Amino acid sequence: MINYYPDEAAIDRIGAGLTDRILPKADWTHAGHFAAALWLLRRHPERDAATHLPPLIRAYNESVGTANTDHSGYHETITQASIRAARAFLASHPPSRPLHEVLDMLMASPLGRSDWLLTYWTKMRLFSVEARRAWAPPDRRPLPW
Repeated sequence: MINYYPDEAAIDRIGAGLTDRILPKADWTHAGHFAAALWLLRRHPERDAATHLPPLIRAYNESVGTANTDHSGYHETITQASIRAARAFLASHPPSRPLHEVLDMLMASPLGRSDWLLTYWTKMRLFSVEARRAWAPPDRRPLPW
């Protein structure tokens, strides 16, 4: 299994870097997105990740020069599906399990594939302008969470 982040401090750096808009753009990877979601879910359970994470991502994108348009930047359906997946994955592990270990296991699962969403959505629907702007329910099969 690949170790994406060596310790809890590394996960905290991803979450804080996103929040403070200082995360290097090169660190905003598939694993980085899930690290941020897990960080928010575990470290800030008082915040509703589904409403709190989208503006963080939009602001971060702007800070690194990525425009949030109908064809780039923030994607609502991908974000909301990823939050649901991260929440369910986190709930399946004891709270005592270090977050960096949870992330490594998540990334070793089918969720670690960058195309995992295509199990539930067709490319046409997932990459539509409508799905980028607002939640678009899956058109292949329902999400299990």
